[in-house]
Amino acid sequence: MKHSIIIPTLNEENKIAQLLDFLTKHALHSSEIIVVDGGSKDKTLELVKKFSNVKLIQTEQASRALQLNKGAESATGELYYFIHADVIPPVTFESDIEQTLAKGGDLGCYRFVFDKNTVMLKFNAWWTRFDFMFCRGGDQTLFVTKDIFEKLNGFDEDYIIMEDFDFIRRARKQFKFKIIPKDVVVSARKYKLNSYFKVNMVNLYSYWSFMLGKSPAKIKENYKTWLKFD
Repeated sequence: MKHSIIIPTLNEENKIAQLLDFLTKHALHSSEIIVVDGGSKDKTLELVKKFSNVKLIQTEQASRALQLNKGAESATGELYYFIHADVIPPVTFESDIEQTLAKGGDLGCYRFVFDKNTVMLKFNAWWTRFDFMFCRGGDQTLFVTKDIFEKLNGFDEDYIIMEDFDFIRRARKQFKFKIIPKDVVVSARKYKLNSYFKVNMVNLYSYWSFMLGKSPAKIKENYKTWLKFD
């Protein structure tokens, strides 16, 4: 099964080269790597273009759901692996995914740990081993077969935020979702720029706003207003 690794970016000059270097070294030779950029103003595009094995797509709109769908549209693999630019998966990620599919899983994710070692961040990461919706998120990466992705009509582009939660919620109603018992490593940069308490309160607000059916535009407005980003 050919794998398509799809990475959405927006101003990721501090992280994208590290991920692409990792994937170039550890992804299967048959796999394709696709970066879908939403209009970066920094050196992201310049850095991506240094990797000759990476396909670059540019969109006019910085919307992760749209970017992920565009990546899937251009993908030639039978398996899609969606990963954020500030995440590093295990070296064994492709064999992990194949084994999970062979055991009957249809789609799924990893647990995660942060790249900063604090008690509170360890506590946050600990929850990602549990199969609850509030424990999910795009930082854990997401793998899904092309067939199932198309049956679900991809990501709902009305969700300009929380698109990962919406996709997983819809998928779980029809297909078997599995959590691989290994960790991806996620950047703690959001916690470095904002307080631990503030990030968790905003995340909690965003999750329950999503579950209660509030406007994605309003959720994103509050998210961008309350938190700082690099």
